[in-house]
Amino acid sequence: QVQLVETGGGLVQAGDSLRLSCAASLRTFSNYNMAWFRQAPGKEREFVAALTRSRNTYYQDSVKGRFTMSRDNAKNTVYLQMNSLNPEDTAVYLCAATTRLYSRNYAQYDYWGQGTQVTVSS
Repeated sequence: QVQLVETGGGLVQAGDSLRLSCAASLRTFSNYNMAWFRQAPGKEREFVAALTRSRNTYYQDSVKGRFTMSRDNAKNTVYLQMNSLNPEDTAVYLCAATTRLYSRNYAQYDYWGQGTQVTVSS
């Protein structure tokens, strides 16, 4: 059974940092393209960042320069380092995995975690 488990969310103030982790019980984890999405109340799920199996990274424009995604294939884990957080970053952050080509479309991802809440106060 495939599981993706996100941890590291919380309540922080504007300007603070958080590091999210996503541990995946995926066989051949290194073959998966991984991504982070987020969903705020009443809004659609949106792409945040992706890190492909070939180690290419992609970011949503609003997080470029503030967020960094990384992966540790030995630990079957991806991370999202989030700096200079602002209230607009408040959302549930979800980890996703796919063996298909990298995409910003959430429908292209086969496996999802349950999400971790990030709340940024002003």
